[in-house]
Amino acid sequence: MPAATVLLIPGDGIGAEVVPLAGRVLALLAPDLEFVQAEAGWTCFRRQGEALPAATLALARRADAILFGAVQSPSEDVPGYKSPILTLRRELDLWANLRPARSLPGHQPEFDLLIVRENSEDLYVGRERAIPGGFVAERVITGAASQRIAERACTQALHHAARTGRRPHLTIVHKANVLKKTDGLFRTSCLEVAARFPTIQVDEMLVDAAAMWLVRDPGRFDVIVTTNLFGDILSDLIAGLAGGLGLAPSANLGSGRVALFEPVHGSAPDIAGCGIANPLATLRCVVMLLHHLGRDEPARRLEAAIETVVANGPHTPDLGGRATTQEVVDAVRRYALA
Repeated sequence: MPAATVLLIPGDGIGAEVVPLAGRVLALLAPDLEFVQAEAGWTCFRRQGEALPAATLALARRADAILFGAVQSPSEDVPGYKSPILTLRRELDLWANLRPARSLPGHQPEFDLLIVRENSEDLYVGRERAIPGGFVAERVITGAASQRIAERACTQALHHAARTGRRPHLTIVHKANVLKKTDGLFRTSCLEVAARFPTIQVDEMLVDAAAMWLVRDPGRFDVIVTTNLFGDILSDLIAGLAGGLGLAPSANLGSGRVALFEPVHGSAPDIAGCGIANPLATLRCVVMLLHHLGRDEPARRLEAAIETVVANGPHTPDLGGRATTQEVVDAVRRYALA
């Protein structure tokens, strides 16, 4: 197995708690990996004047994988501040965001689905301008970006079907009935690409209807492909159905070598420093990271250990328990290394 470098960026809030612990588990499972740590985030900005220092970006470019914790971004406009996670996605050309979710053991309804979110366009391009009495945000959708995310979604649908034993199924989610140019282009691009995958069952759904059906019957979905903003919102919805943000991982992928893995929960400043943050989302990111680096056997062991803890405990308070972050990590480590 070729040597690989993992960059750890704890970031802000509970990211500074869960990433170092997850990094230690990763080092035990894959001792051949090389680790580097760097700074980014709001705390970094207040100390250095940069949310993503040039040294951190340089390390990110050289890494094979990045484990990113969380960012506490200000809600107001702060001169000089730019979101480091959005900057990393743009600078590393990480144009695909994967957000999986599965129902908790024994919970109904059962589901196992994946949202494939376009990660480079939409309102997230940050083009806002003033108009008399307000502001305008430009929404950018291109055919090239829509086609490549559709191709990635179709590939993921085939992988998802192989794992679940079901027929490959892809749902294209959009709002083309209102946004006829932008979402119209996204819709037609996805349909054209999906037509090249005859084994995949393809359907489409308006985003508001998709939100309703995800709540009522999430088991009807397998893989969803959608635009950046819709994917951001719907992925938090499915995280809520799957036990909360403390269990939700994500992967940011592009066409190159490097990939960035990030728990969805954010910096959670209300519990930062209390030692009760749920580390399972970050550990699930480690599972995805190990698969990305070709370490499939330790990835499977870690995933099985996480599922055992999800089913049997110990649990942090967000899952109804009283365990600390460290106690949950210790339990996962014991099962993974048994």
